[in-house]
Amino acid sequence: MHFFIQYLWENPKFFFSWMLFVVFSVSLHEYMHAYIAFREGDDTAARFGHLTLNPFKQMGIVSLIMLVLIGFCWGAVPVNPENLRRKYSNLIVSLAGPLTNLGLFIIFSLITGFAYKFMPGIDENSKQQFFVAMFFQGAFMNMVLFLFNMLPVPGFDGYALVENFVPYEYKNSEFFKGTSIVVLMLALFFSDKLFDIGQVAAYFVVNLIVVL
Repeated sequence: MHFFIQYLWENPKFFFSWMLFVVFSVSLHEYMHAYIAFREGDDTAARFGHLTLNPFKQMGIVSLIMLVLIGFCWGAVPVNPENLRRKYSNLIVSLAGPLTNLGLFIIFSLITGFAYKFMPGIDENSKQQFFVAMFFQGAFMNMVLFLFNMLPVPGFDGYALVENFVPYEYKNSEFFKGTSIVVLMLALFFSDKLFDIGQVAAYFVVNLIVVL
């Protein structure tokens, strides 16, 4: 079994750049949940100190340790739906995190694409190539975070779509609960495919910029 921490001595550049982008992206994801919840009338996350990019607050020490060991982590902010002002406020708060990852995917892909377009002399051994590769890595990783968080499974941000648009009797049925478990298991089992999709999406945007 290959643990993520092995990259620390096998490929330290990859290890630290991955850590940097994951920690930043997850922390910003959670910050946006807290910020939008505050704007929508719930100050629970704000009162608990989640209007910050501090990863120890947004992710927690256990999550950070798991990131170092196996490359997997999580984050969470407390939200009280009863304090939200509007009917769709909970949906807006839930989607704020994944849409942040989607935005980071676009930004990092654009940076990578413009770098290749206007710095055609980049080679594999140059310092510029290392930094460009970092941003490409950040791009596809944020697409993975977006896709994973949008799973329509309880506990994931994508479930807010189910809560708002699927009839109550269906989303509380045994069939739906069973389907949610199957979807989650398939996503975990084929998690490598999510990374493939993320890379393909990043390559598409980067190549589109280069050829335009």
